[in-house]
Amino acid sequence: MFNFKEIISVSLILFSVIDIVGSIPIIIDLRKKAGHIQSEKATLVAGLLMIVFLFLGESILKLFGIDVQSFAVAGAIIMFLLGMEMVLGVIIFKSDPEHSSSSSIVPLAFPLIAGAGTMTTLISLRAEFSQPNVLVGIVLNLVLVYIVLKSSSWLERKIGNAGFNILRKVFGIILLSIAIKLFKNNLFI
Repeated sequence: MFNFKEIISVSLILFSVIDIVGSIPIIIDLRKKAGHIQSEKATLVAGLLMIVFLFLGESILKLFGIDVQSFAVAGAIIMFLLGMEMVLGVIIFKSDPEHSSSSSIVPLAFPLIAGAGTMTTLISLRAEFSQPNVLVGIVLNLVLVYIVLKSSSWLERKIGNAGFNILRKVFGIILLSIAIKLFKNNLFI
């Protein structure tokens, strides 16, 4: 039932798409504007969104007459663009962290953590990997998201801008490779 290799693959894909490490500058900015970050609530809301979409995403697609393979190809294209964004340092998808309220949950949980890229990726992952392994990958990423949210100021001091830029580029290349694999596997069925 559980496959360690699949869990690692799913976890790395989600880690690359969520890009919580690359989002630390936005998180720090939100913390400064809101006064604090509600790490627990933001992580739980993001997790709930991801799990609901994992289970109901396919039904939503059927409602619109879209098959999972087509959605997986669309997800692969989005993942490819996200990877290009990370590697080249350009902005293709615009996030709006300006809507930070005192709670800071909305810009963190959605769209920063569980945004359109994550939702699309979950459907793509479901087409490629078994559901229990995807669930474990989601949980592992939520743990990492929570740790990063809780320790964002410490991480900022320890790793620095250069370290974050290197991590972002490495995970961008991994994401590009995975996107090409997903595209290849679902396009020629």
